[in-house]
Amino acid sequence: MAAQDVLGQTARLASSSALLQVLFRVVTFGLNAFTLRYLSRELIGVVNVRLTLLYSTVVFLAREAFRRACLSGSAKRNWTKTINLLWLTVPLGVFWSLILGLVWLHLLEVPDPSVVPHYQAGVVAFGLSAIIELLGEPFWVLAQAHLFVRLKVIAESLSVVSKCILTVTLVILYPHWGLYIFSLAQLLYVSVLVMCYVIYFVMFLGSPEATKKSFPVPRVKALLPSFVEDETFVNWKEARLTWSFFKQSFLKQILTEGERYVMTFLNVLNFGDQGVYDIVNNLGSLVARFIFLPIEESFYVFFAKVLERGKTVKDQKQDDVAMAANVLELLLKLVLLIGLTITVFGYAYSQLALDIYGGSMLSSGTGPDLLRCYSLYVLFLAVNGVTECFTFALMCKEEVDRYNFVMLALSFIFLCISYFLTHWYGSVGFILANCFNMGIRIAHSTHYIHHYFRESTHRPLTGLLPSPALLLVYTLSAVLTAFSEVWFCCDKGWMARLIHISMGALCLAATLVTMFCTETKLIHFVRSQ
Repeated sequence: MAAQDVLGQTARLASSSALLQVLFRVVTFGLNAFTLRYLSRELIGVVNVRLTLLYSTVVFLAREAFRRACLSGSAKRNWTKTINLLWLTVPLGVFWSLILGLVWLHLLEVPDPSVVPHYQAGVVAFGLSAIIELLGEPFWVLAQAHLFVRLKVIAESLSVVSKCILTVTLVILYPHWGLYIFSLAQLLYVSVLVMCYVIYFVMFLGSPEATKKSFPVPRVKALLPSFVEDETFVNWKEARLTWSFFKQSFLKQILTEGERYVMTFLNVLNFGDQGVYDIVNNLGSLVARFIFLPIEESFYVFFAKVLERGKTVKDQKQDDVAMAANVLELLLKLVLLIGLTITVFGYAYSQLALDIYGGSMLSSGTGPDLLRCYSLYVLFLAVNGVTECFTFALMCKEEVDRYNFVMLALSFIFLCISYFLTHWYGSVGFILANCFNMGIRIAHSTHYIHHYFRESTHRPLTGLLPSPALLLVYTLSAVLTAFSEVWFCCDKGWMARLIHISMGALCLAATLVTMFCTETKLIHFVRSQ
């Protein structure tokens, strides 16, 4: 497949993934607002922090390394061996579910049954849901490697909508069921997700469309583990790369979900405060999740297909190098401007957003400070996502192994900083620690990118330098909206709030106009791709 075709399909995949993340986050956003009126903060804290952490940890440790290894390189490969390797995620998931389930049940603090009923059933259900989701991993990787955009959209949309409908129904009819509600909804979500992929491939494989595309897997039976005479069960090169990524994924999971581990294992916040933190975290991460994450996932595939892992820039096809450098530069500029916009306007509108969303329960206390800090954290997330997706797509096995040692040291430092900052600044300390963590990771990735391109004429890191005129408009917008918040928000009535919102709209319009006038190359890229 030509590099230009890969770019076009990757951009469509990123767009579709972004829409899915919008759907998922908007549903979660509305669901939290709805359940706040029926269920306790403690119950929401246990579900969204404790049980979701169990599920995400099992899934991440069992499949993340396999995904990265099996999506590297061309889609033309021995798919029998790749599929065999991917099926190993299931026993690995069973292992982690059993080990972590015992920890969650017997070593961690158990919530008060009168406040959060059926905790044990919730742990079992969320662990089981992780195993069910891993049953669909070979189908997911096969679809992702061949850029099946529509399949991903339909599968994830149906699963999210099904989960939402069941949750709302049970919350209204049986609010006393407690964790049974979210356990059943989680099991339904993963079941629908896996069944969509399975049904699609059962219908697709062997069809005229598959034959026309010369699809490398001829029949459904080939998606099951199988032995080939006189050949190894798996591709050992992929297996060794998977092991390298596995060591890294363990550390990355600690860094990604670090604050939840600190909350879960060290009890620095009670379940009610954990619930408030998670709600604010979901609100703050809306844009980060539905824009930055799809870009990172999709363009990881693009860079891994266009450039060959482990080769220097001189040994690559120079046309592909030029395209990759140009795309990286424009992606960095895109996420930087989105992050700066959120940081600038998020500071002055955090309290108003929380007051509208959850009333005084969220807008008083530490809620506004949490969201303001998260607005800054979004900027770090934006840059880190793109720099790391390029870095991980190009690192050879030895470089991945060396980076594991860096991640190990960073994980320890991050957990220590999270613990102490939380004791000093409360839940805000978690976000400050995350900013430090992301800053170190960005420094490592930008150093790698600079070193990779130093023997070429391309300088993609210039994407991190917005125009002076745009920086001036951002600065003026930050000052004007900050003064507007002091004068008009948020206890002076709805007319004052509308004036504050109008000031923000004017500043945002000025920012966008300046962006369109000064960043013409980026605007052309977004429109064309």
